Amino acid sequence: MLIDEEFTLKKLEIFLAFMRTGNLARAAAELHTSNVSVHRAIHSLENALRCPLFKHEGRNLTPLESAYALEERAQKLVQDAVDSIRLTREAAGFSAERFKLGSLYSLTVKTVPQLIMGLKLRRSELNIDLILGSNFDLLYKLKNMEVDAILISLDERANDPDCAQIALFSDDIFLATPADSPFDREQQIDLADVRDATFITLTQGFATHQDGNRVFKQAGFEPKVAMQVNDIFTLLSMVSSGVGYALLPGRIAAVYENRVKLIPLQPRYRLQQHIGVVFLKAKERDPNLLALLAECRMYANRQAQV
Repeated sequence: MLIDEEFTLKKLEIFLAFMRTGNLARAAAELHTSNVSVHRAIHSLENALRCPLFKHEGRNLTPLESAYALEERAQKLVQDAVDSIRLTREAAGFSAERFKLGSLYSLTVKTVPQLIMGLKLRRSELNIDLILGSNFDLLYKLKNMEVDAILISLDERANDPDCAQIALFSDDIFLATPADSPFDREQQIDLADVRDATFITLTQGFATHQDGNRVFKQAGFEPKVAMQVNDIFTLLSMVSSGVGYALLPGRIAAVYENRVKLIPLQPRYRLQQHIGVVFLKAKERDPNLLALLAECRMYANRQAQV
């Protein structure tokens, strides 16, 4: 081997600290270690190089020409190693300066802004990319490490052995109608009363599409679907314009609140979405992810107290 196994980057770091300070005690203080450890590392480095670096004058170490030659090269070597470690971790998504958060469209009304504000307070230097999509798309991106964490509905697909999750809150499904519909004053709705109505749904892959199918199946009829859309805000716009009805979660109540009415379903049709954050177990020690999870736990506690 061209490089002796005693030659390590850690010993180079200690050597450079001694060269900067010129004193065993000061180098030890800078490195939070002992004088003996510094002296031992320097001696071991000389053994690995098979040449002296210092002249021993009593308890003092005077650098030789070889020490200055090594210092010049070692500074770049250690910095290159530090940069290599940082770039490798960033490529794997660990403690990068950019955090990619995936979310359902509907969570941008309230949940996402609160979590991002809390995350920025914890890690002000962090740049956050928000990627919106369906449950299916976001889970795919998470498994392929295209995002660092996702905020989704915790359905059966989220129960993956490679993933962990934290629940945030639960949300009821409502019938969304235009504000001037014949049902806008109803306290509860029997879905049998709207079996002949026209509906608008999200496309397949969205949790609300899947949950809507379950509710319709329980009600015993196939809805007349006028159109399918790719985001919940377009769907709300269609409902408010009178194009059709929809089954939607209560968290979007603040959007078009004067133009769209959310009517509770009768208890026999009741269905809840369980919203949470999902992340890869392999990344659970990443500092950026830990900061997000801390915010998610605080958010969940606040929701539990409401």
